[in-house]
Amino acid sequence: MLVGALVAFSTSFAAAAEATRVVFQNGRSVLMSAVAIEGDRLLIKTAGDGFNSGQSFLLAGVSHVYGEKPANINLGIALLLTGKPGEALNLLEPILAEHRVTAGFPGNFWLDSARAALVAHALAGNLAKVTEIGKQITDATPAQGADPFNALGRALLMPASAKAEDRETALRDLTTDNLPADLCAYASFFRAELLKSLGRDVDALEAYLMVPCLFPAGGMILNGAAELNAAGLIAALGTERRTEAVELLKSALREAAGTVIAVEANKRLESLE
Repeated sequence: MLVGALVAFSTSFAAAAEATRVVFQNGRSVLMSAVAIEGDRLLIKTAGDGFNSGQSFLLAGVSHVYGEKPANINLGIALLLTGKPGEALNLLEPILAEHRVTAGFPGNFWLDSARAALVAHALAGNLAKVTEIGKQITDATPAQGADPFNALGRALLMPASAKAEDRETALRDLTTDNLPADLCAYASFFRAELLKSLGRDVDALEAYLMVPCLFPAGGMILNGAAELNAAGLIAALGTERRTEAVELLKSALREAAGTVIAVEANKRLESLE
């Protein structure tokens, strides 16, 4: 019920938000929905903004993507971080389809949603989709070679029958300074989840706190989810740690506002205060 309400809110917000546009080097722009890619050219499918249907331009003439980030990206990330990868994909996959045309342009919203969808499919155990989306991400970012999120997908797909230390190592190896902050944040979060499931709460707490402390640029939703879970572990240590737990929950509320993470953080705050 709650998730449905959040989705309904995001849908109405998206309708009112500024539409995504593709901006050319000369400053002119066109609606994302009006274009398609054909080879090395951007094709105008629908006349408007001073462009005629059938016109085409070299992709090199595109400067960036402009618009408001689709609300369902953050909602989807929050769902996958709270153990609901299927529900997350219901929100993320329409964005993947709609924004695919902009995947190779600076400032696009496709990449964040694709990486989150890859994580969701990995959590659901869908190797085929992880491989497919991983290739799409790599194709969209050819300058960097194979996208490191492919390695995260493989780590998350390791079966429960694999040695716990091997699974933990695979995730820990993805939390180094030379890797993108969002990758490190995801890897540290799921490493913490694994450690917690093994009863290693002290190590899990450290891994959760690495997300907002070492990789804050990974994203506000990841920060909020990590703070929410860290607060739970700290609160369990006793009433003398209550103040720390409360502060983490308040931060989670700010970081993940409007998502299921914020709702849960608010519930826990009410029980502590």
